[in-house]
Amino acid sequence: MNPGKISRKKLRDDFAAHLRLERGLAENSIEAYCRDVDHFFQFLSNVSTPLEEVSDSDIHEFLATLHELGIQPRSQARVLAGLRSFFRYLRMEGMLETDPTELVEMPRLPDRLPDVLTVEEIDAMVNAIDYTKAEALRNHAIIETLYGSGLRVSELIGLQISHINFDERYLLVEGKGSRQRLVPLSDSSVGLIQEYMATDRAGMTVKKGNEDILFLNRRGGRLTRVMVFYVVRNLAVFAGIMKKVSPHTIRHSFATHLLEGGANLRAIQEMLGHESIATTEIYVHLDRSRLREELLTHHPHYTRHQ
Repeated sequence: MNPGKISRKKLRDDFAAHLRLERGLAENSIEAYCRDVDHFFQFLSNVSTPLEEVSDSDIHEFLATLHELGIQPRSQARVLAGLRSFFRYLRMEGMLETDPTELVEMPRLPDRLPDVLTVEEIDAMVNAIDYTKAEALRNHAIIETLYGSGLRVSELIGLQISHINFDERYLLVEGKGSRQRLVPLSDSSVGLIQEYMATDRAGMTVKKGNEDILFLNRRGGRLTRVMVFYVVRNLAVFAGIMKKVSPHTIRHSFATHLLEGGANLRAIQEMLGHESIATTEIYVHLDRSRLREELLTHHPHYTRHQ
């Protein structure tokens, strides 16, 4: 039986039934394995490769895509385990003669794995903000913007007020190589930014040249990367988080949580700024709608407020 003649939904559902009835896996494990299959189907659609023609090189390319998204080796290894179960199932059912994952080695894990924060740890950092301090509202907006939009720290400190569309909930971000992209903003990010601008920032004497810069230090100047690093690290310490936490940890957490929530790989890549976007108004409109829908559906801080 050729798997290409069976709908991907049926393949996924039959695989889930196999895991549940024949292997007796718990529901959370079944959901995780099926998510892995969904992500791989998305990848195959992007590269136009039929399921029956998948080779070990396709598996390697898929893992490389996960790596580019900032997905850590530990998570890559778990995804590969899910794919191995799926292809073994297809082979057992006679739909494939070979298993393309058979010769693929597990991603090499470093001696010390980079950390990814849980949603609860992100919340604990927010709850650790001391609102008796003048910079509390700014720091809250910084954490929410980093985690809600997956920004690099260099993009955060360069955010321009004129590049924020509060009505449509989007940022125009300038990333690596001066490439611009649109990134959705959560409702909570918008509310915090607007409150910060109306109170703390409005009372500052802004240094010349920084009038359009969003996040400023106490003296009205632009924040540095080191300052943001200290804000993030100190909040993690105050929250009792024992992991090594930096702004990049929050960016990795953004990508990991979206992936685990089932978001489209291509959409995650675009939100992280790994590809440039077209500049035509039609494409920008479509991009806004599609990327915002991915966040509303799959990001923890968006879904909780629905």
